[in-house]
Amino acid sequence: MYATGTESLIKQARDIQEEELQKFYGRISKLLRSTKEHGNEAVDSLQRLHLIVSATKYARTLPPDLLKSLQALLRSPTCPEHLQVLSSSILRESLPLSVHSLSTDFTSDVRTISYLATVVLSQAASKEELTFLSQYLLKNLESRQPEGQIPRHTLPILSKMISFTPEILKEDQVNLVSRKLVDWLRYASVQQSTSISSGGFFAGPRARQPVPMTEVDGAVVGDFFTVLCVGQSYTEDQWMNMYAFSMIRKWLLTYDTEGASAGDSAQLKRTQISESQNQDDRSEVDSSVMSMVSATSSASRLLPPKERLREKAFEYCQRLIEQSDRKALKRTDTELQKACLVESVAIMDLICCEDSSYVYRAFPCIKALYGRLSGDLLFARALLPIAQFYLNHSETAAVDSEAVFRQLFGAFPAELFNEPMLAFEFVQFCRLNEAVLKDSVALCRQSFPNLLKFLAWNSPALIAEFVELLPSLLAPETAIELLHTLLDLPCLAASLELQQRSASYQPSERVQWDQGGKLAACLEAFRQPSYRGLFLYILRPEAGTGDTIDRLSALHEILAPMGESPRVLHCAQIVPVLLHVYFNNVTQFADGKLLNQLLLVLLERSGLLYNVKTFPTEVQRVFSTHLRALCKLHPALIIDQHRELLDFTASTANIYSKEDFYTHMVWVIGEYLSVTYDSRCTVELITSYFESLEAVLFEVTQVRRSASPPSYSPRVITVLMTTLAKLASRSQDLIPRASLSLSKLRSFSCSEVVAASYSEDDREELVTRAHELINLLKLPNVAQFVLAPSAPGDSTRWHRDTNTSLPQGMKAINDLLHKQSSFLPA
Repeated sequence: MYATGTESLIKQARDIQEEELQKFYGRISKLLRSTKEHGNEAVDSLQRLHLIVSATKYARTLPPDLLKSLQALLRSPTCPEHLQVLSSSILRESLPLSVHSLSTDFTSDVRTISYLATVVLSQAASKEELTFLSQYLLKNLESRQPEGQIPRHTLPILSKMISFTPEILKEDQVNLVSRKLVDWLRYASVQQSTSISSGGFFAGPRARQPVPMTEVDGAVVGDFFTVLCVGQSYTEDQWMNMYAFSMIRKWLLTYDTEGASAGDSAQLKRTQISESQNQDDRSEVDSSVMSMVSATSSASRLLPPKERLREKAFEYCQRLIEQSDRKALKRTDTELQKACLVESVAIMDLICCEDSSYVYRAFPCIKALYGRLSGDLLFARALLPIAQFYLNHSETAAVDSEAVFRQLFGAFPAELFNEPMLAFEFVQFCRLNEAVLKDSVALCRQSFPNLLKFLAWNSPALIAEFVELLPSLLAPETAIELLHTLLDLPCLAASLELQQRSASYQPSERVQWDQGGKLAACLEAFRQPSYRGLFLYILRPEAGTGDTIDRLSALHEILAPMGESPRVLHCAQIVPVLLHVYFNNVTQFADGKLLNQLLLVLLERSGLLYNVKTFPTEVQRVFSTHLRALCKLHPALIIDQHRELLDFTASTANIYSKEDFYTHMVWVIGEYLSVTYDSRCTVELITSYFESLEAVLFEVTQVRRSASPPSYSPRVITVLMTTLAKLASRSQDLIPRASLSLSKLRSFSCSEVVAASYSEDDREELVTRAHELINLLKLPNVAQFVLAPSAPGDSTRWHRDTNTSLPQGMKAINDLLHKQSSFLPA
């Protein structure tokens, strides 16, 4: 949300009239042309123009003279940087823009090139419009720049460019950049940049002495320079070293997929050696650099550019992993070590995927790194790429990876669920590898109670990721427990919050977070041994300890004060979304046995839900939607679970507490309890269902002066009436009883109590429906035709009751009587 003042300015910018806008354009053009020194008035005008062009979702069209002035301002090396920033921002948001005119007139000023390139990259619509920019960048890379003139902007712009159009670089250009990356990665200076001292006459000459770079622990750098080398100031080639490392993974992903591998023929390598050696000679003639590469194997120089880049990137990553073992003197350097570990292992993994010969060189290093980091959860994010490495290459190297994944799916979610960045990266890891994890790591699917802790704690941020991940966690053996766990997700969020507060709770802090002592009571219950089993189940790390718990209602009662927690409320909102995903996927593989179990869970849990605002109502609505799908998929459920369904439908209390679900349950009984769907459907079974629903209809429609107004909707009565009529049409001995029950609806609708609760239209609808059903039942054969289900399908629906056989009957009659029908004589 924006502040009130900001929203007002944005609204003004959006509502500005065209006439006023053109006048404003003219004033800015005149202002930019009239003075060379642009003061506060120009800055203020450009800021207003930027707000106007960026406040709408479509691009504003600027006059040609204003465009020229802005482009001239952008190109000027003497222009103040803040004006170049404004010009660049305006041009990116406006039309029309000739990218060609900008990209063919590059200057040598590094800062200007950066802003020009930003505009070109944002406005270019095709590969051709980026050609001039790419040629300029590559020309800068290829030419030898004077000392201190190495273009730092080149690699960031190039990295952005290949994200848009990787094919813009040809093979020889890719080789050129690869050779340059090798130089910057491996041959950067290990001396700090010399700086001019302000310490007086005696300090001047001493300050210009070259000072070696240091490691993060203060030791002098003995090997080549990396991003973990520390100094007061950096040389240009050291900056390029850092830029090169930052883009090396993207470069390898983009251009190394077809690089030479260990299985390539020797002939291919020999044809590339000569050119590679000549290019290396040109890039490594500096004697100061040659003194630092004495340990480099001469054989590596004979490799083609892509292979040589792999080799040097691999060495660079090994060097970083070695440096990460040093104890940093500063906290910021410790964080840098963690980031470098993540990137280094990811790059090594990528190199090993492209060339399997590196796997045997990399595994000792990765295994040692895992042994060093596995005991320290502070390095948890660095362990994720290690797990990725094991997942990709443990089979090739014949290495057991069970311990890695046991820690990954065990300790991480259980202890680090409250780390948002780790949670996102962990779920992303599972998503990207869900196919491999499902087939190769059985522990992944068994650890869904642990994985859901990430969602329970970080629910708003991870909902999209879990919607995609959830299908991979589903299996016949875990489906029922997973359903219970999803329904208990708000309880899990509340329990995790209690666990966190229990670990850090201080009596002095009670007033800050607990009003009335309700949460303190929750904490006391969390610590009591008698309730420990309930919380241990909710917080369990793996599946397989049971579908649910007998004392779930007791847990709901304990956690009732936590129902107002924002985290619990967020979880309650996302559970219906996940349930839709669950049912849509579980029906794709569920057999009859599993579907019977699912129906029992729906009956049990429809009344056993954590009472958080509208959570029970929303979940019951989801149950209602998918109850119809389950019964349509397997109609035999109505007969298989007839005892449980009779108990459920016979209780009028279910109407008041779960009306929507109850209504759908009655409807599926009337729709699918037929010999059409199952030959086991007997007259006795139809009669038992009829008698149960008859008693319910009598109870909810009896008229007494002392009766309270009905708290249920007319739809419940309508569905009960229709279901009774359907059952009576299939067992004609029940027709008199059904007609008697339906005949009482007129007196029910006319009662004062009902008139005070239902509208006149609703009462008239009840009477009309009852009258229609009575008339149908007077003609049993017609009633059976109209009310009996039609198993073959109901693709065309013309009648209000869309799930009876009447639509098909009407369509057949229409076909017979149609003038053009082939059934009639000419």
